[in-house]
Amino acid sequence: MHGYSGRILNVDLRSGQVTIETFDEAFARDYLGGNGFAIRLLYEHLAPGIDPLGPDNMIVFAVGPLTDTLIPGATRCCVGTKSPLTGLFFDSTFGGMFAVNQKRAGFEAMIITGCAPDPVYLLLHEDGAEIKPAVDLWGRNTRDTNAAIRAKEGNEVEVLSIGPAGENLVRFACAVHNWEKSRDGVAGRGGLGAVMGSKHLKAVAVKGKRKTTMADPGAVKALLSEVREQMNVGTAALKKYGTTILVNIINKFGGLGVRNLQTEVYDKADAISGETFKEAYFEKDTTCFKCPVACGKDFNVQEGEYAGTKWKMPEYETIFALGSMLDNSNKGSIVKANELCDQLGMDTISLGVTLAFAFECFEKGLLSRERTGRDLRFGDYHTILDLIEDTAYRRGVGDLLAEGSVRLAAELGEEASKYLYAVKGLEMPAHSARVLKGMSIGYATATRGGSHHDTRPTLQYATDHDNTTPEGKPEFAVKSQHFTAVGDSMTQCRFVSERGFGGVLNEYYPRMINAVTGWDLSLEDVERIGERIWNLERAFNVREGVRRNQDVLPYRVMHEPVPEGMHKGMHCPPEELDAMLDAYYALRGWTPDGIPTREKLQTLGLAALTEDLT
Repeated sequence: MHGYSGRILNVDLRSGQVTIETFDEAFARDYLGGNGFAIRLLYEHLAPGIDPLGPDNMIVFAVGPLTDTLIPGATRCCVGTKSPLTGLFFDSTFGGMFAVNQKRAGFEAMIITGCAPDPVYLLLHEDGAEIKPAVDLWGRNTRDTNAAIRAKEGNEVEVLSIGPAGENLVRFACAVHNWEKSRDGVAGRGGLGAVMGSKHLKAVAVKGKRKTTMADPGAVKALLSEVREQMNVGTAALKKYGTTILVNIINKFGGLGVRNLQTEVYDKADAISGETFKEAYFEKDTTCFKCPVACGKDFNVQEGEYAGTKWKMPEYETIFALGSMLDNSNKGSIVKANELCDQLGMDTISLGVTLAFAFECFEKGLLSRERTGRDLRFGDYHTILDLIEDTAYRRGVGDLLAEGSVRLAAELGEEASKYLYAVKGLEMPAHSARVLKGMSIGYATATRGGSHHDTRPTLQYATDHDNTTPEGKPEFAVKSQHFTAVGDSMTQCRFVSERGFGGVLNEYYPRMINAVTGWDLSLEDVERIGERIWNLERAFNVREGVRRNQDVLPYRVMHEPVPEGMHKGMHCPPEELDAMLDAYYALRGWTPDGIPTREKLQTLGLAALTEDLT
């Protein structure tokens, strides 16, 4: 098959057994790769109700048909598992050279099960995999771990590892990929790092030299020539500033969360804007493999109390979570906080939003100094930095914070839940659920919970997009969710796809896939692939107990209008969300309780797989 090796690797850490299985073209056409492969394998092999931190959970590393071809941005690796934070399906993608090396090893997917008796790392290569001891690496940070494994296995090896947070089962621990002369990649959300830690899996290393063939390289080149100009124009700001360019833009838009979303306009935004960061700290551009965008930046803090900190640029989401949400306008501390999170291995969004929740609960008298051991004050960046380390090592109040905001709220009582900013257990990102109506229904129905990578915010910032009405937003969410499911299955970067090929599925996408694979997919076929993957994700979650009553938004989003700014007064009241859910379920062909019907599953070829739902 062009674009595919046709091989899947199975690794049982408990027994040490490594086996290889194959898949055919029909499987590839149904699920593409990446996200699609991950959910199919997890649904098929995981029993409902298993403990995400138990040995029965699985981790799936999957790449796509476009990986290591001429297609730009298709260098992300998708990692799927059952999340210890949400208890539901979760996948996360990360960039860099890891996916390329996995592809060159000749495995479209790698399934990891079991729990090793002692810490290990996994070395994947063309003949399979080796499980190697990692007792000497346990306790080390991600960069040191990755460097140590590269020193042992050779510079051609690419590594993804966990830090102390993953080892200590912090529920939002992440895994980090570092490589030389390029940017860091983070499988950031949902607690993958904790799942790896629970399996005593310190790292995964990959190497290989196989070639991926394309059916029609000429067609690929012609397509890229067509989109080159719009991609250059669409990514110009990202090339210059990275995602930090969004800080001032979204603050002026009136949708930047401040002090745990007490307001959405930050009067100190310019102090932590992309323009300010670049002028103060910029050292060089960095990029993922063969990507023309170069949205990554390396920073060098040369003045102030954090002088000497050299790390990658904090992304917009990190500036929101560890900056404005905590009323922290000290830009040097945000770079330092970003470094600490990467080295210790924690998702900056869940961590920052959990901290903001705790700070407001302290402010409201719901979280006592007796429990925290210190005052929690918005703007106190020294405390923020201390709490990052305390959380990773589960020291003091860090042990509570490591459970995430929803579990912390359950300990504090019903009043505390009013200050949560989370959906289905996942802390929400920096694209306002009150201001962007498409995100209101998008977050509520997202299979991953509070994620902006299920329904996309990008098109909703356009001047011709009406955010004041819920009309058309369920339709927007459905189309956006199909787009993201296909994109994550091709494993293509959002920046390249949205700004180069389009933010909804269009004729470019079947042309891209067909040119690599030699297939004859239509746009309708590709839409159907996205719909199939999305329904299977929903089926996984329904099997875990999700129904309409979990498709909700935070209290503040539904009951407290935005207090100021360009979108003053906006929110998503319960009756508005209910109406959007009715429309959304009808569009999906689901029951009024949000369960995919047998008829819908049958049209998608899923009826036999999902018999346990009916």
